[in-house]
Amino acid sequence: MLRNLFSLIRFFLFWMLFFAITRLTFELYFLPKLKGAAFGEILQTYFYGLRLDASATAYICAIPLLVFIVNWCIPKTHVKPIWLKIYVWFCLFCISLNTGLNFNIFREWGTKVVFRVFKSLYDAPSEAMASSGSSPVTRCVIICLILLASGVFLSHKIIDYKFKKPQIEPRLKAVAIILLLFANLLLMRGGLQSEPIDQNSAYFSDHEFLNQATLNTEWNLFNNVVENLSRPHNPFMFMQPNSATQLVQEAYSVKGDSTLKVLTTDHPNVVIIQMESYTADVIESLGGDKGVAPNFEKFIKNGILFNNIYSSADRTDKGIISIMSGFPAQAIRTIIADTLKQAKLPAIATSLKNAGYQTAYFYGGKSSYMHFNVFMKSHRVDHITDEQAFDKSQVKTQWGVYDDVLLTRHLQYAQQQKQPFFTYLQTSTNHEPFVLPVKGHFPEDDEAGDASNKFRSTAYFTDSCLNAYFEEAKKQPWYKNTLFILVADHGHRLPHNVSEAYNPVKYHIPLLFFGDVIKPEYRGKKINKMGGQTDIAATLLTQLGIVHHQFKWSKDLLNANTADFAFFNWDNGFCFMTPQQVVSYDNSGRRIVYTGNKNANAKATDKALLYGKAFLQEVYTEYMGY
Repeated sequence: MLRNLFSLIRFFLFWMLFFAITRLTFELYFLPKLKGAAFGEILQTYFYGLRLDASATAYICAIPLLVFIVNWCIPKTHVKPIWLKIYVWFCLFCISLNTGLNFNIFREWGTKVVFRVFKSLYDAPSEAMASSGSSPVTRCVIICLILLASGVFLSHKIIDYKFKKPQIEPRLKAVAIILLLFANLLLMRGGLQSEPIDQNSAYFSDHEFLNQATLNTEWNLFNNVVENLSRPHNPFMFMQPNSATQLVQEAYSVKGDSTLKVLTTDHPNVVIIQMESYTADVIESLGGDKGVAPNFEKFIKNGILFNNIYSSADRTDKGIISIMSGFPAQAIRTIIADTLKQAKLPAIATSLKNAGYQTAYFYGGKSSYMHFNVFMKSHRVDHITDEQAFDKSQVKTQWGVYDDVLLTRHLQYAQQQKQPFFTYLQTSTNHEPFVLPVKGHFPEDDEAGDASNKFRSTAYFTDSCLNAYFEEAKKQPWYKNTLFILVADHGHRLPHNVSEAYNPVKYHIPLLFFGDVIKPEYRGKKINKMGGQTDIAATLLTQLGIVHHQFKWSKDLLNANTADFAFFNWDNGFCFMTPQQVVSYDNSGRRIVYTGNKNANAKATDKALLYGKAFLQEVYTEYMGY
């Protein structure tokens, strides 16, 4: 009996060891992120990771344990060891593959692999694969194979595949079975406490990377999948619903209208150009690199730059909703993927169509990606131009046509349109895998590089395409009556490799109102008010004299009386920003992971945290209500 019990313990310890190996691999892969961490702290990732590792191991042990019990209870049956070997190899393959996939996900998003990775792969496999184009795939594959081979080798050294049925009395057998099942269930839930174990048990350090390293990747993925597939509920209930509603309403309340009227006309054409991944780090006037977007600097001199703007999240599907509908990102969900819910959102296109505008959407890729086309059609967009509208010879990337081809097509379209018209134009060249039809403007990255210069080159190309577009548009009669709004769909970890999900630098983006309809006295003006993509709707519609009360999450950036704040979120956390304090909160660890002003008083920090919790709770509540 003891020999067989020891065999079960060996099986359990093998998986605990393998999870420790994958954690070590993760830490070595991202070794630069351990800078500043003491060796003792790094060792603690293995101690604090034990409970989640044990829980994940118990889930793996569940099937072999049930097979063992059934086999034990039927005297004449004998299950051959080969089934267990196949099961172990399969689990090793899945964990090794997930470990390699996690490298690229964490590298790009700053969070571990979650459900939306597989949802994106299912919905749009080619686009999802293209998104990993800048990642070192070969290196990851090699690591996966080494992990798999190591796991198989160690399994043969540690696991006893030939253990026999224990011979004990029936009464003792029943007790032993109950104890085994109880012990495994106890390990699954992480103990006898009232609530099952969660990600919070892995959080022990003020160094956020150490917390992420501690978190068991497989347990986290499994938990996130269950959370996404279970009956919808609000996982972000921080306070009484009325309190959250009141705080959000308070943030958007305005005492008096002192809006600057910056346009020469109330009925200009409106062209929103959503620039793919155009982080502030490539805009010199926003503190970014010099020479990456030289033409954008020229545009700034003839427009109004909002220099304190942040994206709602880090993906295009969330950026479109934030810009067009003024609705913040929903953390673990994306409303555009739910065709019934997204149809109930307000939209700039709908408001302008009701005001007599012709409406259009231009995108060089597949507009069916993430149901972009469904969203546009359900919000009164008359005309859609996407990849299918172009000759196949022009479709040269996984994201469709290059930006110059797309912008040229819009010039042809606009010349034939009755004014006023509205166009939502979505670029894509500055997207992984960062390929170009011409030689890159910046030197090629070395083999061990992180594609920073590839990113700079595609950003430079988009900038040059926009300049050519505007130069040609100036020759057409509609140009003088057009307001152009240039805004990024989201920021990016490149070119400075800032991938941490909680870091505001990653979400800082440009927003520029540009065109001859800007009054001369406001051209070159910079607006310092803190805000986000969601604020475009109220700011634009106020200038046009169109009611915008339906955009409850949008404030007028040109009204001095609106509050200074910005809000963004990621899979399971949020950041709330005010001029006094910036607070990022990780809901998994239920702790603040970043503060912008280390010298701010406790009241400013507590206030930012309270508003951030209210915003995320209310956003998700509203999402569920649609």
